[in-house]
Amino acid sequence: MWTARVFTLYPELFPGPLNSGLYKRALDRKIWSLEVVNIRNYAGDKHKTVDETPFGGGSGMLMRADIIAKSLDKNISNKDEPIICLSPKGKKFDQTYAKKMLNKNINIICGHFEGVDQRLLETRNIEEVSVGDFVLSGGEIGAFILIDTIVRLIPGVIGNPNSLTEETFERNLLEYPQYTKPQKWEKKDVPDVLLSGDHAKIKDWRLSQSESITRRRRPDLWKKYKKDK
Repeated sequence: MWTARVFTLYPELFPGPLNSGLYKRALDRKIWSLEVVNIRNYAGDKHKTVDETPFGGGSGMLMRADIIAKSLDKNISNKDEPIICLSPKGKKFDQTYAKKMLNKNINIICGHFEGVDQRLLETRNIEEVSVGDFVLSGGEIGAFILIDTIVRLIPGVIGNPNSLTEETFERNLLEYPQYTKPQKWEKKDVPDVLLSGDHAKIKDWRLSQSESITRRRRPDLWKKYKKDK
């Protein structure tokens, strides 16, 4: 059973949206599990202080290495499990990275303030990961994104596993446009090819649409697609 272990200052936020829909059904069926660790429980003072001012000056506060390390050491028994710290300066999270995380349980540190003491990252072999080129107030939202993306890839979570192979980012392509009933809506018709019943033509049309959209909107993905093609 794949497990996500989240280290956070705000455990009350979890499971949050992961406790509904297909994620909850998968939790109930024990396809995956979620463990939440309150970092503040490992602080030594009565105020549960987890942050301090940075050496050398500067604005903001840093999360202390000793407290986070204690929370990690007490809760991670398998040292081969990857530890991820959510940070805007980390490696960008994508679909390829999500697939790699299916092989082992993962541990996610939800960063806050100005980040964490660098010594923690180095001594615990922690990889910094970013969910995008923007700054969030904390890592919890990022943790939901990581877990959501990975869980839906676990066999048995999605009702129709074939749908995963046609999604955006598979083969470095954005997904083609899709249509459903009614056939005519606000004077707009469904493309004729989708009504033709010719599966070969439909497949070709969808591929050409994906290629066109990717080329226009994501030249970075288009470059990867052309290289792998």
